Amino acid sequence: MKSIFSVLFAFVVVVIACSCISCKSSRKSATEPDTVALVGPTFNADSAYAFCAKQCSFGPRLMNTEAHDKCGEWIMKQFAGYGMKVETQDAELKAWDGTMLRSRNIWARFRPEQTTRVLLCAHWDCRPWADNDPDSTNWRKPVMGANDGASGVAVMLELARVISSDSTLNVGVDFVCFDAEDYGVPQWSSAPDSQDSWALGAQYWAEHQPQGYEARYGVLLDMVGGEGARFYQESVSKQ
Repeated sequence: MKSIFSVLFAFVVVVIACSCISCKSSRKSATEPDTVALVGPTFNADSAYAFCAKQCSFGPRLMNTEAHDKCGEWIMKQFAGYGMKVETQDAELKAWDGTMLRSRNIWARFRPEQTTRVLLCAHWDCRPWADNDPDSTNWRKPVMGANDGASGVAVMLELARVISSDSTLNVGVDFVCFDAEDYGVPQWSSAPDSQDSWALGAQYWAEHQPQGYEARYGVLLDMVGGEGARFYQESVSKQ
C-alpha cells in the first residue's frame, strides 16, 4: 500500500503542477518537449499509511455510529492543523431503505483566496455490508474500509501536510471528504438496484456548492491503496 501511495501522489502533483503551468501565457517552440518538472516537498508514504491506519482504529465508519462521528472530527482537526480552512456540509439524507443518514461532507481549503482551484476528493464512510465477499456468511457484516475510503483520505491528508508550508504554489486546493457514499442498495436486498442510492454525499455537494465555485481539475481518490493497483483514465471523465 505504501508504494501505491507514492505513485498516486506523483500523479496528483503533476495535476496541480499542470494547473499552475496552464495559467501562464508563455509560448513554446514546436520542438520543445511538453514536460513538467516536479518540485516541492516530499510525500511520505509512511505518513499516509499511518493516516489510513488511524482511520481504521476508530472501527468501521458506518453511518449514524460513534466511530463514524469520532473519525470525522479527527479528519477535520488534521486538516485544520495543517492550516486549511475547514467547513462542513451537514445534512439528513434518506437512504434506499428509508434510513435517515446523518451525513457530513468535510471541505478543507488550501489558499481559499485563490480563484484558480484544484479539487481532490474521496469518501470517508464505510460500506455497511460486505455483499461482494465470496463468503456469503459475511454479506451482512460491515467493511473496515482501509482501502475503500480510508486510503483516499490518507493521500489527501498527507498532501495537505506537505503543501501546508509551500509558499510557491499559486493555485488553491480543495480537499473534499464525501460522506454517505457507500450506503447503496446491497446485492442481497430485494429492493430495485439504483445507482442514485450511492454517493449521496457527492450528490449533495453537487447540488449545494457555494455560488460561483469552479475547479480547474478534479481528481477522485477511491480505493487507491490496493496491492498492485493500476490507475487508468476513466472513460466518462475523458468525455
